[in-house]
Amino acid sequence: MPHHHDRTAGATTRPFRHALAQRCGAVTEARWFALTVFGVIIANAALLGVETYPGLVADWHGWLRLAERGCLAAFTVEILLRLAAHADRPREFLRDPWNLFDLAVVVCAFLPVVRENTTVLRLLRLARVLRTARFLPQLRIVLVAVARSLPGTLSFLLVGALLLYVYAMVGWVFFGDSDPQHFGSIGRAVLTLFLLMTLDGIGDAVHDGLEISRWSLAYYASYVLIASFVLVNVLIGVAITSLEEARELETGEPETGEPEIGESEVGVSEGELHARIANARLALDALEEGLRRFPPPRRANEADAGVPAASGHG
Repeated sequence: MPHHHDRTAGATTRPFRHALAQRCGAVTEARWFALTVFGVIIANAALLGVETYPGLVADWHGWLRLAERGCLAAFTVEILLRLAAHADRPREFLRDPWNLFDLAVVVCAFLPVVRENTTVLRLLRLARVLRTARFLPQLRIVLVAVARSLPGTLSFLLVGALLLYVYAMVGWVFFGDSDPQHFGSIGRAVLTLFLLMTLDGIGDAVHDGLEISRWSLAYYASYVLIASFVLVNVLIGVAITSLEEARELETGEPETGEPEIGESEVGVSEGELHARIANARLALDALEEGLRRFPPPRRANEADAGVPAASGHG
């Protein structure tokens, strides 16, 4: 009896979850719902900006507090509806990183430690602004591209740090005594070279270096060539590659500009090409069969010589 009761309860719960998921899914997928949530996110961002003015906070403290609680209530209702929309498939909700981010932002707002810390609470409210990426596909692609470019960016930073250290040590050896303001220590040399990476003040640096030694021109030229041109172009390449990968993940279609597999350069599909080849073979077979049935005509010289015509029967 207990097992039979459990099976009956499970069979009754599944249709209820399915119906709940359908109803809540229809609400969360509606355009008015997305526009409403997007408006609440913008209002939350505007409230954060208003709170930077002490005079307005002093005059409208109660109303601002009420508006902030209203935004939190709206976000709570939204995340509950999204959870209910996945009532029959909760694993799909957890597989989406944006759902996890939204859930963490809302849940953390109710934690006692967060609510008592004003700084953490404001940072958490600021994180809600990033939720606009859910409703802006292009922004979501950019954020995914930034996340995917982190490994390449870290490699770039390691190479850049090594380059800065080597050139800083060389600069300290050659210019430390003559120009202690810029190369008096390893820290000053690294700071100077880091600013020169943006080509800011490179003219003054080269002019001051030529007064010390003519070899300073080769020093600055090689550094600018490697740091400002080679490394920066490598970083741009990493960013562009990550952006293309993020766009493919978001849209599910590669944007290579080339025809997909199974298409020729003129836009004919592989199936259509095979069909044309088959039709051509049938036409050739029919032509060959017709030639076999009818004998070729007699030539004039054969008719005059009395040569009998070839018979179709061999």
